[in-house]
Amino acid sequence: MLKNLTKKNIIADKIKICRSIFSKTLGLMFTKPIKDKCLIFVFEKKTKINLHMFFVFYPIDVVFLDKNKKVIEIKENFKPFRIYNSKKKANYVIELPCSSIRQKNIEINDLITFA
Repeated sequence: MLKNLTKKNIIADKIKICRSIFSKTLGLMFTKPIKDKCLIFVFEKKTKINLHMFFVFYPIDVVFLDKNKKVIEIKENFKPFRIYNSKKKANYVIELPCSSIRQKNIEINDLITFA
């Protein structure tokens, strides 16, 4: 479950944590639109994240977290066949259904938790 501790709400009931190179590379490629779940990418070191939407055929929202799981950057409506390079270094990336950031009122500095 993915929760926003700052806003005291649930962002997603189902999560998939991606730690391996393979799972991070595959991500959402060749999948159907996500509705009630999210992907969480875990990085050992704080790093600038380069994302692509090649072979993902629907838009998503993306949230970048620091080592304390604080929101440091957001990207709404990340469209298919596009590239996005994070402006800040992150330890976690969360890929959510499109409009989740707006609907769940996710903002910079919110604290997020998942288990």
